[in-house]
Amino acid sequence: MDGAKGARIRMLIGPDDGATTFHMRHFEVGPGGCTPHHQHDYEHEVLVLKGSGIAKSAEGDRPFKAGDVVFVPPNEKHQFCNTGAENCEFICLIPAPKSCGCG
Repeated sequence: MDGAKGARIRMLIGPDDGATTFHMRHFEVGPGGCTPHHQHDYEHEVLVLKGSGIAKSAEGDRPFKAGDVVFVPPNEKHQFCNTGAENCEFICLIPAPKSCGCG
């Protein structure tokens, strides 16, 4: 992922599974790592499984920890950063991209 540091993504449910409406992804971000600082026209629903960090947005930094949920509205510039000493893991749900060819 361009702009990411110490982050890995794995598609759990996506076009290969016939998912035409939503995709489920698993992120793992190492200590001091982050996802890209970016924005797009769709929302995210995030469930934090492990670790802690901050979700950066125009509204300011929002701390999160295991068990928390984070909503990212459409067009909000955002980034997830691991501020803890262990890997941070979260599930992220997004609408299936129109360009995925799965619809």
